[in-house]
Amino acid sequence: MADNTKTNRESEPGQHETKSSLHTIYSPIVGTFYKAPSPDSEPYVEIGTHVSAGNTLCIIEAMKLMNEIESDISGTVVKILIENAQAVEFNQPLFIIKPD
Repeated sequence: MADNTKTNRESEPGQHETKSSLHTIYSPIVGTFYKAPSPDSEPYVEIGTHVSAGNTLCIIEAMKLMNEIESDISGTVVKILIENAQAVEFNQPLFIIKPD
């Protein structure tokens, strides 16, 4: 029976491989997440946007200070985990990026 289990696992797509190939950007501070520099502006990034290391991904407002959160890698944004104007906690996942 152990051999069948092993065979079944080998035939399934490897979720572990998929997760390990993605990079998560975490919030460095507690605050309010904003996806654009102002309500009238376009978002910094959207799903499918290619970013380079150092590109601004969002703003987190903390104590009336606007902190730009930058990407630490180059790649494509595959998921945005926070809604605009939502409160975020320290070390909360914000973005998932597929590295180049």
